[in-house]
Amino acid sequence: MEKNKTRLLLQHAGKVALGTTAVALVTFVCFRLQLNVATTGFLFLLVIVVQSLFSGFIASAIVSLIATACLEYFIVPPVLEWQIDNPIDAVALMTFLVTALVITRLESKVRDEARSAERRRMSLEGLYEVTRQLLALGPDTDIAQRLLQTFRKVFELQAVCLYDSATGETRIEGTSRGALAQKTRDGCLSDLDGDDPASGVSVRCLRTLGTTTGAIGFEVLYDPALTAGALSALAVAAFERVRAFREASSAAAAAETEVFRGIVLDVLAHEFKTPLATISTAAGSIRESGPLRCEQLEMAETIETEASRLGNLTSRLLRVARLDSAEVKLCSELRNVGSLVTRTVGQYATRVEGRRVSMREHDKTVEALVDAELVCLALSQLLDNATKYSRSGSSVSVSTKSEGDFVAIRVSNSGSSIPVGAKDHIFERFYRGPDAQQLTPGSGLGLYVARKIALAHGGSLEIDDDDRHGESTVFALKLPISQGEASYVVTNL
Repeated sequence: MEKNKTRLLLQHAGKVALGTTAVALVTFVCFRLQLNVATTGFLFLLVIVVQSLFSGFIASAIVSLIATACLEYFIVPPVLEWQIDNPIDAVALMTFLVTALVITRLESKVRDEARSAERRRMSLEGLYEVTRQLLALGPDTDIAQRLLQTFRKVFELQAVCLYDSATGETRIEGTSRGALAQKTRDGCLSDLDGDDPASGVSVRCLRTLGTTTGAIGFEVLYDPALTAGALSALAVAAFERVRAFREASSAAAAAETEVFRGIVLDVLAHEFKTPLATISTAAGSIRESGPLRCEQLEMAETIETEASRLGNLTSRLLRVARLDSAEVKLCSELRNVGSLVTRTVGQYATRVEGRRVSMREHDKTVEALVDAELVCLALSQLLDNATKYSRSGSSVSVSTKSEGDFVAIRVSNSGSSIPVGAKDHIFERFYRGPDAQQLTPGSGLGLYVARKIALAHGGSLEIDDDDRHGESTVFALKLPISQGEASYVVTNL
């Protein structure tokens, strides 16, 4: 820890020295050429702006003060004296100092917000990956050991420890340098969560129905305030899932697992809604705080864009979680299906890279009684599936066509096909074929959710073998034009 502090101080000192050298060089040139205060001040501001791009606020502020002193002593009359005779020069000098400090502060704030957004993005991806791996574990797995291994691998921890208060057993994965096992056990016995920055140890108690059942400790967890609580919640949920499998009948265990899956995604989505909103608000405030340079505006816009993208992802996760737990009712209204498809395809085409997404055949007049949001979600799942499992540079096409009492939405991707043995299972929850597991990461929920939406509307989702063209895969989503007796509640399959 002391070595890190020393290295950090040396880095700051080096940046201050570099900025001071640049100020000295500008001072020498301007003094020899006898340039006026305005010209020299703008040159100093240029040095400070460049310094702020690569240094923190403290280092840049020090360079700003040095530049102000040089401007006063070498440029402002009387030269080579610590004296200002003209009040206008004093105002100019003070304006220069305030401007330099404001620029430095804005640069530092934008850079900090960008780092914060990146940390949150990485944390969300890590939590999603941990959730996906935990959901794939069977009931007979040594859940404690696999849990520790997954946490340590995904978040690159020095060590992770689990203490069970019922048995007094302590399990640890990795090599601890900060007495992790002892601190985890002490945290459980005192029923207190805590972080120790000196040793890098973070401890969170595991609580079930208000009772502390154990504790989990992390050593060298990046940003524990953001991720430690979510990881401990995942640990509790994982243990509860295994307990449900072992204590209940197979039917009851399956029901509790279904609830667990929905709760995990729901918790993760809500966990990130508030910080993402805070990031977006802070970025907007930076842009509205005053005139900014192009680089500053670009950084602020990047923060807002990435926060919005993560917000859309969490909203989608929340909706899928509720769909999977059968809590959503259809909000049907008469809509132009062609317009819904066109809008969804247009939005998706701007986000995907390496694939050509386009409309093939399009019936712009067909209308149906549908839940527009759910239909768009089902189509997005099909488009996502088509782009993930097709080769780079291939094409994905979408068509809408009226077929009797139904409107058919077909999504076709070229350059890939589904193995014969997998066709009977691809609509099952969490199923992923052997080839799919090697090609791209995923949860196995996309086609399951899309089919569930289709059935809730009284329609269907199937592989369309009659519409294949060479090596391609075609999914046909059919929705009734007149719903009649269709179900208005999304029910479990």
